[in-house]
Amino acid sequence: MNRVIRLAAAALAALAATSAPAQIKVNISIATGPTGGVYYPLGGGLANVLSKYIPGLSANSEATAGSVANLQLMGTKKSDVAFTMADAAWDGFKGQGKFTGNAVPLRALMVAYPNRMHVVSVEGRGINTMADLKGKRVSTGAPNSATEVMAFRVAEAFGLDPDKDFRRERLTPEKSADAIKDNKLDAFFWVGGLPTAAVTDLGATPGTKLKLVDHADAVDKMNQKYGQLYIRDTIPGKTYPGQDAANQIATVWNLIVVRADMPDQLAYDIVKTIFDKKDELILVHGEARNFDLKYQKQSASPVPYHPGAAKYFAEKGVKLN
Repeated sequence: MNRVIRLAAAALAALAATSAPAQIKVNISIATGPTGGVYYPLGGGLANVLSKYIPGLSANSEATAGSVANLQLMGTKKSDVAFTMADAAWDGFKGQGKFTGNAVPLRALMVAYPNRMHVVSVEGRGINTMADLKGKRVSTGAPNSATEVMAFRVAEAFGLDPDKDFRRERLTPEKSADAIKDNKLDAFFWVGGLPTAAVTDLGATPGTKLKLVDHADAVDKMNQKYGQLYIRDTIPGKTYPGQDAANQIATVWNLIVVRADMPDQLAYDIVKTIFDKKDELILVHGEARNFDLKYQKQSASPVPYHPGAAKYFAEKGVKLN
């Protein structure tokens, strides 16, 4: 009799397993940035970590032109999660600048890491100060990138008009570095994490001596016009090959954002996984070391936090306001 009962129980279990609905699969897309930057590898690492540790979730990452393009993808619901600079996120949230008439319903998951503006040249091009950029061949970043937005603001603070004062190109960092090597470009703007692969590659090129141009004096004027989004910062000496001295720069925070309609539980799970598995993300890129609870505050993110993210931070004792 016991054997019959065991067989019947096994049969019922098998029937239940075959008739139970399959686990719901959720697919999300993560918008990153150009392949020579930091968003791209970090976004790929994030997709892998989320897919590995959140049951039922499949995440993929895609290369893009950067922040502005990412927010446009969010606005058309072609991406679900995005890396973005805080200044571009504010424009998207408010429907201003490149987003005039097309506000994006954004919410912040977290403040990620500081994004440093690089004004990159090499010795022999006659560029030692921002004023020396006048008349030179300069890339202000790829179209629909936040580099382009911030480059214009830095230049403006020094009395430069990129459309009139530069022979302007609009290239990704990797294409900019290649163009400098080929003597087709004199300098380029790039805002990204440390180190950025394209700048490292340029500095390591034989016969080339990297030159990073100081521009921290732009910060006060930028904040007066655009809000308290920027801070004075430095790129430490030796960050890049051939970079002997610290570079005085403007910095803006990076955010990881989602649309306001993301379910609270999913937003919570994503943030929790990022912090729980931070060590795995550090292996992808060192900037993940800056994923820190102490940076989570509304003053660092101009857009509101998603309720799911806010719940996680509250559990960790973080006061966002």
